[in-house]
Amino acid sequence: MAENKEKLFDQFAPNTKQEWIDKVTADLKGADFNKKLVWRTNEGFNVQPMYRAEDIKDFKTIDSLPGEYPYVRGTRTDNTWYIREDVVVEDAAAANAAALDLLDKGVTSIGFAMKIDATAEVMATLLHDIDITKVEINFVGCPNKAVATAKALAEYLKGYDALDAIRGAIEFDPFKRELKHGKPFPHDIKALAAELFEAAKEMPHLRLFTVDSTLLCNAGAYIYQELGYALSWGAEWMNLLTDAGISATDAAKRIKFNMGISNNYFMELSKFRAARMLWAQIVKQYNPECECACKIAVHAITSEFNQTIFDAHVNLLRSQTEAMSAALAGVDSITVQPFDKQYKQPDELSKHLARNQQLLLMEESHLNKVIDPAGGSYYVETLTVSLAEQAWKVFIDTEDKGGFKAMIEAGDVQKAINATAEKRHLDVARRKEQLLGTNQFPNFNEMAAGKIEAQEGKCGCGCEDGENALNRRRAASDFEELRLATERSGKRPKVFMLTIGNLAMRLARSQFSSNFFACAGYEIIDNLGFDTVEQGVDAALAKGAQVVVLCSSDDEYETLAPAAFKYLDGRAEFVVAGAPACTEALQAAGIENFVHVRSNVLETLKAFNAKLLK
Repeated sequence: MAENKEKLFDQFAPNTKQEWIDKVTADLKGADFNKKLVWRTNEGFNVQPMYRAEDIKDFKTIDSLPGEYPYVRGTRTDNTWYIREDVVVEDAAAANAAALDLLDKGVTSIGFAMKIDATAEVMATLLHDIDITKVEINFVGCPNKAVATAKALAEYLKGYDALDAIRGAIEFDPFKRELKHGKPFPHDIKALAAELFEAAKEMPHLRLFTVDSTLLCNAGAYIYQELGYALSWGAEWMNLLTDAGISATDAAKRIKFNMGISNNYFMELSKFRAARMLWAQIVKQYNPECECACKIAVHAITSEFNQTIFDAHVNLLRSQTEAMSAALAGVDSITVQPFDKQYKQPDELSKHLARNQQLLLMEESHLNKVIDPAGGSYYVETLTVSLAEQAWKVFIDTEDKGGFKAMIEAGDVQKAINATAEKRHLDVARRKEQLLGTNQFPNFNEMAAGKIEAQEGKCGCGCEDGENALNRRRAASDFEELRLATERSGKRPKVFMLTIGNLAMRLARSQFSSNFFACAGYEIIDNLGFDTVEQGVDAALAKGAQVVVLCSSDDEYETLAPAAFKYLDGRAEFVVAGAPACTEALQAAGIENFVHVRSNVLETLKAFNAKLLK
């Protein structure tokens, strides 16, 4: 029997992109294709509803393999990453016991947050029974103590046979103080950097100089801003280190990027790919001895900006998708923040869940088995290039203005990020940016005041914020303050849904209004419907309602709203759900309150709190 080599799709003529657009336009029944389906991102470029091979055919980013310059597809030929968890070191023996316990539970990277001075004896206790050739070791602490930490580690390891096998970092981060608190680092950065490099010269794979753009991510930066400023921060280190007499090759191999991961799944995946490509090209300009010096080292940390106190278990969903973005993008290590971090010291359960989120991705989903799985995706390749272009504009602008250090000293980086954060807070207030469980679909009956143990924004170092500090308020902070004010007042206003008329519209608007007012922690009383507005108002007053929301159709509001408002006669706040064409006529009749999709939810509810919580 002859083999049938006919290819199925040879029977069909190929379609052009324009033919696809024409088909979609026809299905839109006259609606504008660009207005309806093209998405304008916060990153400054448009995203199309579909991409084809022709959209990426001229991209140079698709010409390399994993492990090849410019490393857009990865710096390694495998995708195994370190699972990191930090341990606070107030007692070396206790910290060692905690670290050993974490290693037994699947952690492969330990971050020691040093609260005590490092000595060789402290290092001996801290690293006892830890195989530092297999476990990544990181030291985090005050930047003016980084040299002492390096010297203590070198003294402890004197005579050790495998110093070149040690992986990890001593995170020297002198720029963090100015970004976080608006106050300059009081010591000579170049002199300390040179001393630190010398102290750690026998440990060639220990990263020393940190770019901590997680600060920007957690302050609400857009993705392209975090990437652009991170690149400029890295270039600042390259300039400073080479000026100190360190070769470009050695300097580049000692820099480590700590980067945040926000909840924009594909954009974050693309960010790390773009970071590798752009950093490789930046380092290349310093003429290193080998292309391997152009490889970026990235530790990714899930965002705190979008974590919430109310409905906090949703934080698990957020951090899971964030960790997936970083893992699929091929970062070197990941920290998943515990879901309860914003209101208490994380407990054993929340830390256990955070660890297991990565273990699930690695051991059960096998994300470590495939290198750059997004490579060749028309969508992701386009996002990578588009994001790189926007980040590069930030990088060039920063360099033109004197570089990263000059920009943060002038407060320009902080002002740019704070302006973005203000815009994002406004978007959250208007529900243009949604936080499940906070400004959209809240848990109506949840109480959170009793579980709050930690105060947001306290770093524990005694620093007070100056004029040029980053605003580190989370996206949910304003709504949480609003809802906690209701809870702590001891008064929980009742909001009654007066549903009447058109069945579909009254149900849709009662659901919308219930979610709207529940964002302030009010008690919601929904109903199936009333025959007359008088019945509805009487039922609302019998329930002790302080707010009555009329839920019906636009056409029926013209008669129902004035009748209900007049019958209520000021005995409760009256609200119309929607923005009907007759709004001006209803306002002329004395009706002031309307809630709809264009409302600023936060400001509207603040106004109700001012009236109802007196």
